Amino acid sequence: QVQLVESGGGLVQPGGSLRLACAASGFAFGVYPMNWYRQAPGKERELVARILSNGGITNVRDSVKGRFTISRDNAKATMYLQMNSLKPEDTAMYYCNTKMTGSDFWGQGTQVTVSS
Repeated sequence: QVQLVESGGGLVQPGGSLRLACAASGFAFGVYPMNWYRQAPGKERELVARILSNGGITNVRDSVKGRFTISRDNAKATMYLQMNSLKPEDTAMYYCNTKMTGSDFWGQGTQVTVSS
């Protein structure tokens, strides 16, 4: 079955960096676009960035442009989100997502907290 497992979250000071990873299994990872979403308390889940199967990047959220970089390693079936210059407003649960055959698949999420 499809499994998406996020890791790399944590507590970081403003201006700091984190690298999130999403390990995928149970499907042909290299064929599908992958997404990072985030959800802050009391807010709707929002798309952070999307990466196509060939590595093309689309739909990067304006608020993270120039600070976050999405990437993928198809040989390792893993997607990454490098987050630099983190701000308190980046605090959220970050989720890995893919869509196939009309269904959404989600990981369990990894918490990112930006605070001094």
